Amino acid sequence: MPVWNRGTRGIRGLSRAVALEGSQKKGRSLLQFLADRFYDVQALREYLLQKQVLKVHQKNRPFTYIKERFGPHAAGAYFILKQGGAVKFQGKEWIRSDAHGHFSLDFLKFQAVPVEAVDASGCAINYQGLDSLLALKELQSLWLQRCPHVDDWCLGRLHPLANSLQELSLAGCPRISERGLASLHHLRNLRRLDISDLPAVSNPGLTRILVEEMLPSCQVLGADWAQGLPSGPEEQSQDRASPIPA
Repeated sequence: MPVWNRGTRGIRGLSRAVALEGSQKKGRSLLQFLADRFYDVQALREYLLQKQVLKVHQKNRPFTYIKERFGPHAAGAYFILKQGGAVKFQGKEWIRSDAHGHFSLDFLKFQAVPVEAVDASGCAINYQGLDSLLALKELQSLWLQRCPHVDDWCLGRLHPLANSLQELSLAGCPRISERGLASLHHLRNLRRLDISDLPAVSNPGLTRILVEEMLPSCQVLGADWAQGLPSGPEEQSQDRASPIPA
């Protein structure tokens, strides 16, 4: 333990000692809290899961006061920017938050200007959060790439955007399956749809064919049509044939 010696060196040493002792106490208190509250790993996992669910719920809360004062377009834009995404008003440049999550509120002046594009890639948007997007009746492009909470139920809610939506990206969403893609049949004005890298889709090639038939005017991007389909007789016989050593 450093001793006061009437010099700056002694002051710095004493400060480091106090900081170290404080951090050790915090570490012991955290361990004691966990030991007192949780008796097994399963209880700890359930606690952490509940905290994560609550955090996602809070991120998807609607900003009613902004909608009432500035309109649905400003409220939808604010919601996406708070999530870390980007928005584009008609005739305006893209608006994005910076590395610290900060963004300008100048878009609140665009009360009469509709939002035409939303990039929510990687955001924590879920079924509840879609309420802030479904009010954007002139939305033309929507990117939901790699959104971990977007599932089949979410896709079933997109029908209010059927008259305006022309481009939709669902690439990399882990919870979207064939059932959710089938609910997109009402998006008749869709011109571009990205369904690549969907791990919950069991047969990507066949799914792409079915989606193209369901939306004949839409360009469907994703897996090759043969991916996941059974191979031909010759390929099957080659696969099943065991090599014979010479």
